[in-house]
Amino acid sequence: MDGRFLVVTDMDYTLLLPGKKVSPRNTEAIDDLRKAGGILTIATGRTPFLTGIYTKELGITSPIITSNGASIYDPVGRTEIEINPIDEGITRTFLDYFTKKGCDATGYSPEAVYLLCGSKRGAFIENYNKGLPEDEKAVVRNYDPSLPVPVFDKFLLIDADEETEKFVRDTEGIEIVSSAKGFLDIMSKGVSKGNALLKLADILGIPHDRTFALGDSENDLSMIRMAGHGIAMKGSDPDVIAAASYVTASCEEDGFAKAVYDYILKNI
Repeated sequence: MDGRFLVVTDMDYTLLLPGKKVSPRNTEAIDDLRKAGGILTIATGRTPFLTGIYTKELGITSPIITSNGASIYDPVGRTEIEINPIDEGITRTFLDYFTKKGCDATGYSPEAVYLLCGSKRGAFIENYNKGLPEDEKAVVRNYDPSLPVPVFDKFLLIDADEETEKFVRDTEGIEIVSSAKGFLDIMSKGVSKGNALLKLADILGIPHDRTFALGDSENDLSMIRMAGHGIAMKGSDPDVIAAASYVTASCEEDGFAKAVYDYILKNI
């Protein structure tokens, strides 16, 4: 029997603290996972453009899940394996609305990260790009309404007012989850980290019951539920904890490593 298994982990507040490197303890646990036949990958709300430094640091060569499951991406060939774009009509509606209201909105496209007129994500991306070679930097553009509309697989809307949030939530054909306080992630209907995890397992030929998912936020809930084994971090969203097979320590306490040694390696 094939002894491989798949471990899919969220990034921020699960595998690492935002802006920090993966801890030595978690790095050691990743090495031991691989020695046991595990394939480690990440599932993130980020665009692929903002994952390269992490896949490189962690030595991830298997496909990764980005844009909350809207994209399955090859970090080695730096190409999309699968993308689930937002409907063009919905995209145009959102672009028009967000632009007119000056919302803090950012669009994720296979071409680039697009900053709408009110987006404040430019500084975040500039910080990510700092010190990287040109070919490894995130491609960022200002959205120009006079140019053809790009294909988007996700919009990130930050600190939306009540009217804007209601407008978005009343729109049919989309999926909305929160990836952090004040963050609304908008994808095509049916897109989730959980669905992408199962697709990735099929691509890799790994049975669904040999999949493990780790996360802490609402956007992780689907994969915690759909993986063979769902693992929640201490202090996670209550729904994530309720759905999990196992609750580990917090990110600050190297909960990823604890989950590896106290749960994953005992259940493969």
